[in-house]
Amino acid sequence: MKKYLPFIFLGVGILILVLVFVFIRSKKSADVTDDNGTLVELAFSDRPFASLTPTTDGHYLNLKIEKIKVPKATSMDYELLYSLPDGRAQGVPGTADLKNQSTFERKLLMGSESNGKFRYDEGVEEGALTIRFRDSKGKLLAKFSTKFHLQSNVTELTSIDTNFTYVLDKKPKGIFFITMETFGLPSEASVSEAKGGPYGVFASDILPSGSASGWQNTASNIFYK
Repeated sequence: MKKYLPFIFLGVGILILVLVFVFIRSKKSADVTDDNGTLVELAFSDRPFASLTPTTDGHYLNLKIEKIKVPKATSMDYELLYSLPDGRAQGVPGTADLKNQSTFERKLLMGSESNGKFRYDEGVEEGALTIRFRDSKGKLLAKFSTKFHLQSNVTELTSIDTNFTYVLDKKPKGIFFITMETFGLPSEASVSEAKGGPYGVFASDILPSGSASGWQNTASNIFYK
């Protein structure tokens, strides 16, 4: 019996290590990736205001999140997903430290870079933006997601869900536009609730004149009902 004791102790030790590893792994996974827990409910006036503004060449999108008021949030995960003409999906993920921050801004490349050489994804027309706010332990507090529509050389700018349309007075040349829901309104807007939208139209240059029938606006490019 004694000659088997070392093997028994070894087996028990391995079992304990495995159980500890599984416990730590499952706890970490639950803290960081569980999107199904109870989330913070924000009043409409406290929701963040998100925008994606294309650059003049259409290769980058300037992501800006303003009016960050999620209680106890210390970090924000962001994920930009978009579709290529051949059906492939590409993504641009990232994480931002929100310590003493009420605004976040980052320039996102639709393509890739290696050793100073750039490859740009051409023909992108639609995609999605998701942001997740987490506390210091990685617990998910709030999540927002929207689809965006990237267009150029058209007179009608439409949201992916087709609920919103901005009609330009004339067809512009060389300007890229993104139409998307913005989650909330800019901080200067004095609107406590909205039945539709809000939607934003963001241009790589000055937004040409146009109209959005049936919609109110808080700025020249932000619309709600």
